[in-house]
Amino acid sequence: MIHIPKHFRKTAKPLTLLAIIASLAVVSACGDPQSREIESLQREAWKQPGDASSWFRLGNAHARNQEYRKAEEAYRKALELDPALENLMPALGAASFNQGNYSEALGYFKKHQEQAPDDSLRNYDLGNAFMQMKRYPEAIAAYKRAIANSVSFNEAYYNLGVCYARTGRSAEAKEIYEVLVRKNNYLAVSLKNHVDRTDSAGE
Repeated sequence: MIHIPKHFRKTAKPLTLLAIIASLAVVSACGDPQSREIESLQREAWKQPGDASSWFRLGNAHARNQEYRKAEEAYRKALELDPALENLMPALGAASFNQGNYSEALGYFKKHQEQAPDDSLRNYDLGNAFMQMKRYPEAIAAYKRAIANSVSFNEAYYNLGVCYARTGRSAEAKEIYEVLVRKNNYLAVSLKNHVDRTDSAGE
């Protein structure tokens, strides 16, 4: 946020004040490393419009800046140029997911998971999309696959427990809680609170 000092003289002309505000805005923008990075990558993509990697890097910069719509636009240009570009599918999935477009995100995550069906992270991404869409049986299956190949994947255990709680499978949710107590007490407490609220709502 630009801060305008309160000590400007009352006789200052409006045009002068606007010029000062504009100059402050320029200084602020120039001093923002993220903005400079995005501007640099944007120029690079314009200079090499046929280079999928340039658009992919631009998309990543927008995503780091939480500009997910712009990230998706850049990723789509990369997709047109090179559909097989490494990590493009999960990046598109994440950009869609963070905009609340879970069905679209699921499509990208599925394509990515098909290349390595047993990969824990890819199954975790699938599970997250399914859970947001309230497709809990499919989310449960995906989280189980994630855990099967990475027993230390605490977040997958937690989300699996949440799915159990939301589908009335309290006993299984409590089993996950017991596992998390030994792995990550913060997640264990959070899951217990979730299970307790679900049990109370069902009474």
